[in-house]
Amino acid sequence: MEARAIARYVRVTPRKVDQVLQLIRGKRVDQVIEILDFTPKHVARIIGKVVKSAVANAVVMEGRINVEHMRVKQAVAQAGPTMKRFLPRAQGRATPLLKRTCHILIIVEGDAPTEDETPSRRQRRAPAKVAVPAKVAASVAAPAKPSARAAHPAAKKKSAAKSKSKEA
Repeated sequence: MEARAIARYVRVTPRKVDQVLQLIRGKRVDQVIEILDFTPKHVARIIGKVVKSAVANAVVMEGRINVEHMRVKQAVAQAGPTMKRFLPRAQGRATPLLKRTCHILIIVEGDAPTEDETPSRRQRRAPAKVAVPAKVAASVAAPAKPSARAAHPAAKKKSAAKSKSKEA
């Protein structure tokens, strides 16, 4: 089962991103996140977000998946659009500046666990049988009939008015 995530238009050159991606190719996801946490390049934080997004996509697509067995199958930095700017120089000259961007693609793969391998999150116990007293069981089994006294307050006023008119 594969899942992918892409970060587009990242303002870092593809060569600098590829230096960090070489550290994580083919490794397990938990190792990758640990490596990226301790990598001093600022693009490592962006790559970490992309890896976590790919793992989340895998969980959403598959449902139950064992994250410990997931690996980074492919990690690529592709060139994005380049912003062209100019820097003024001496004697009226201009030096071009190329502000490069890239698209970071991460593909993770892993297998969904079978029913036998799946450990339950918590052990479920059979519900305990509770002894219910006979009086409580009888009241639950046969609910009481509503009495005339428990009627709506407006009905009480009408019945009181009728009884007064009969007496008069």
